[in-house]
This record gives sequence, structure tokens and C-alpha cells, in this order.
Amino acid sequence: MAQSTEALFRDDAYLAQADAHVVAINDRGGIILDRTIFYATSGGQPGDTGKLVRADGGEIAIAATITGETKDEIIHVPAPGIVLPEPGEPLRLVIDWERRLRLMRMHTACHLLTVICPFPITGASVAEDDSRVDFDMPDARVTKEDLTEALMDLIDADHPVFTRWITDAELAANPGLVKSKNVRPPTGTGRIRLVCIGDEASVDSQPCGGTHVARTSEVGEIHIGKIEKKGRENRRFRLRFGRMPLQ
Repeated sequence: MAQSTEALFRDDAYLAQADAHVVAINDRGGIILDRTIFYATSGGQPGDTGKLVRADGGEIAIAATITGETKDEIIHVPAPGIVLPEPGEPLRLVIDWERRLRLMRMHTACHLLTVICPFPITGASVAEDDSRVDFDMPDARVTKEDLTEALMDLIDADHPVFTRWITDAELAANPGLVKSKNVRPPTGTGRIRLVCIGDEASVDSQPCGGTHVARTSEVGEIHIGKIEKKGRENRRFRLRFGRMPLQ
């Protein structure tokens, strides 16, 4: 039977530490908690790493975080050779904050890229230094330089980034909120989480369960590193931190 974990990161992506209790250890040694700040791999964003600290100060290194039978069952995968905690044991949760923050900045930049490239998304992958978003577009039509300039304009505008919830019915009535060509957000729970950018979501609004920074300015310097042709009507845009290198 699948367990349910309270996902604290959905309401506050800036929680770097929190307290929780062990609910269960699954048959593969995965640790399931009653609540967590560890984001589980989903939607192109990798899961968090970090550690769980026991009452005696002992540490359990977490090498990955994944989902189980449902999206609400979050499994903390310990590093090999770790002595597992007991059900009911209290733990202090500590994520690798520097890694998480880079992923939050990059994920937010990916959302901004979909604003300046308003084409159906065919794939995406968020990483710490080099991410990608694939679009269904027959011709790139744009240059790396022009896209980077437009991206940095949105970043420098310091737009707020926030979340809100809508019902399944509201999503069905507004199909344009879904930018992915092939993947629909999970429904059936009665509500959908939107990530919004700009005052009153004036810049963007789309379903997403990932973590993001609170303002676009936190993304920092970023550029389009490469535009690749991945099929007759598929273009891949690579995002990289830092200023665009001189040609």
C-alpha cells in the first residue's frame, strides 16, 4: 500500500532544513517520511540529495529522491552501506541547498524560455549547469543571441514567481495553460498546481510541480548555449549559466 508524504517544498521551496519522522522502510531500503523538503525526481527536474540527521548526531546520506507508487509517496534513497533508521524515529532533514538553488534557478529559466518561445514543448531536462527544452517548431527562426537578450530582459525585470492552485475543471476550461505537447498534468486529486510569473501571472502560468526561485532576478546571468535540430520539427535549446561566450 502506497504511503503519503507531506511535500513541504510545494509551498516553500526555500526550506533547507526541517524535522520529520520515519513512516516506513520499503523492500528496497528506501526511507519514507511523514513530511519532507526533499523534491522527488519528476517533470525533468532531478530529485534532491542531502542527509538525514539522527537524534544522536549520526547522519544518513541521501543519494537520490524518487516517487513510489504515487506522486505523493516520496522515497529517500540512502547511500550504499548506510544503517537504516527505524519506523517512528525522528530525523532532521537537510538538503544540499547549493545544488537545489541552482536547480531552482535553472527550472525558472526554463519556464521563461517557454515564454519567449511559444511553441509546444516536446521534452525538457533540468540540470545544475546545462539544461534543455525541446520545442515542436519546424524552423529555429531565432538566434542564440536574440533569445539570450530576451531571456535576460525577463530576468532583469525582477518579476515575482509564485504558485497557486486551480481545480481540474478550471484546467479543462483553460487547455492553453498546458504547454507540453505530449504530457498532461496528473488530474483526479481535484486540484492542479500552477507556477505563475509576473504580477497577476501576467508573464506566464503553467502546471508544474517543481521548485523555483521567488523572483526572476534570482536566476542570474544565463544564456542559450546551443540550438540543435532533433528531427524534422523538433528543436532543442540548451540553457547554460553565465554570460554568453564571445564567438
